[in-house]
Parts: sequence; C-alpha cells; structure tokens
Amino acid sequence: MALRKKLWENLVEEFSKTYFMHSRFYSSRVDFKKLRPMILKRIQNRAKDYPVKGMVPVAREVLAKRKLLIQGVSTLMEVFPVLACKFCPEVYIGEKGHLIQTCYGYKRCGRKRVHEWIPGGLNDILVPVETFRLDNMFQDVIEHDQRFDFDRVPAVVELCRQAGANIDDENLHPGMLDLDGGIGHVDGGEPFSPSHLMYIAKEILDAWEKLRSGVQRLLLVYPSKVCKHCSEVHIGPSGHKARLCGVFKFESWHGKHFWKKAEVDDLVPPKIVWRRRPQDPPVLVNEGRDFYGHAPAVVDLCTKTGIIVPTKYSCMMKIQGLSAPVSR
Repeated sequence: MALRKKLWENLVEEFSKTYFMHSRFYSSRVDFKKLRPMILKRIQNRAKDYPVKGMVPVAREVLAKRKLLIQGVSTLMEVFPVLACKFCPEVYIGEKGHLIQTCYGYKRCGRKRVHEWIPGGLNDILVPVETFRLDNMFQDVIEHDQRFDFDRVPAVVELCRQAGANIDDENLHPGMLDLDGGIGHVDGGEPFSPSHLMYIAKEILDAWEKLRSGVQRLLLVYPSKVCKHCSEVHIGPSGHKARLCGVFKFESWHGKHFWKKAEVDDLVPPKIVWRRRPQDPPVLVNEGRDFYGHAPAVVDLCTKTGIIVPTKYSCMMKIQGLSAPVSR
C-alpha cells in the first residue's frame, strides 16, 4: 500500500513538472489604455500598404466589364422580353411566364402559388448590391446614428475604388450610361440581325465571366463582409454597426448584423432562373419542375441568341436531360 502511494506521488510530481514547463500563463490585468495607441498605430501602418499597385489594373478592368455588361444586357432586353413576378423576386426570360408554383408572395398569402408576371427591368437581371462609401479603408466603424452620413454606392464600385480605380458618375449611377453607344449599336433604330445579336451575347458572356473573376481576385486582397442573415454587404476589414438587419428587427439585438467573409456571389448575384430547353413544352408546368434546368439570368438571356455557353453551366442547365413526361 505504501509502495502504491509512493508511485502515485511520483507520477503526480512528474506530470506537474512537465505541464508547467510547457504552459503559458497570461495575466488578466491588461491595461487596454496603454495598448490602444499601439493598436491604432499598427492599423495606420497597415493602411500604408493599400492600395496594392498590382491590383489597380484588375480594378479598372472590373469597372470596364461592368459598364460593358450593363450596356449589353440593356440592348438584349430590347429584343427578348424579361418577366418578373409581382409578389416575389422570381424572374423568367420569355414571352410567357412559367406555371411553376414557387411564388411565396406576401406573408399573409399562401405559399407555392403560380406567379403573377409583369414586365421586368435591368435590376431583375443584374441585381443591385449597395454598400456604404467609406472615406478610407481603415476608418472608424460606422455607428448606427452615422448611417445617413455616408452615401450608398454599388458594392463592386466601392471595392474597385478602394483598390485604386478612378470612379466617375457613370459607375455610380448606371442610368447615366450611354446605352446608345453600347455593344453592337445600330444607327437609325434598325432591327438587329441574328449574327449581330450573337456577337452582342458573346461580348456579354465574356464581360460576365471577367467581371466575376476580377471581383474574386480583388476579394483575396481587400477584405469584405456580408451579413449571415441578410444581403447587407460591407467593403472593409470590419462590418458597420448600423442596425439594418430586418431578419432580427424585433429581437433583443435590434437588427444588428452578424458578419462573415463575403464571396463573389454576395457582390455579383447570379440570379438563377428557370430555363426552357428545346425539348420542353412551350410553357413550363409545375409537374415537370424536376426535369427543367436552371441558369444565371445573364447566361439564359444570352442563350436566346443561339450561342453556346461555357461547359461549366451544362450540368445546371440540363442541356441533354430528359423532358417531363406528358400527362394524359
């Protein structure tokens, strides 16, 4: 019994020596008043590294492709009709809207209803995402009572501005773009030929892909945040404190955002829509929804001209998929 007690005491002693030798202890008595100047100085020194010179051409290209994309989509919308649901964000590209019951309407209305279609606009294809325009990248966090002191600008434009690109009024306000001088403009109001439309669609797809790849490269260098529960985006190392989150408006935290790292889809939403294939019926019905394909709205709009889209969209679009069986 004594031998067992002696062995146990030696084991505890050996463990204590090893544990305390490889452990670190931090005092909780930290004077944050002394640390604050050091932290602020470190942030100021970090701000000197921005904008990164190597990313300035990328930001300029993103702005140019964004302008080209807006002009091209506006041109194709004059030829191919775009429909939007009156009660939800659903969009369909075609003369007649589909009959798929995916409308969730207002809160008091029944879910899974047929959509009520109205003519769509540019914002239905290219979803606008706005953010606060900062004075500089590492400025103080925007408080709730300061939310009206800062302008709201497109998130992609703000990202490019922080990356070193020069911003003009056309970038801030798409309605000021010269749409008459866009891609493949035809003087005299003449109708577009099929080959002309295919050329415009190819330019749009090229601008779409380069815009998204350029934003992805910028996000690797310039931190951006998005709310976990809503679509609010903030371009900067830390999110703002404006209580604008409608999901938890009446909860205990009164509409505060919960930030996470932003991705490309948060700044350039693809806007997925139902796509009608040649083997599908003229009007898509609810019974065949498992057979129909999807596509980003920009891509589906371009396919109406007859061009071949990149193969990465083939799985989503179900190009070679079966059509829905005809019910008798």
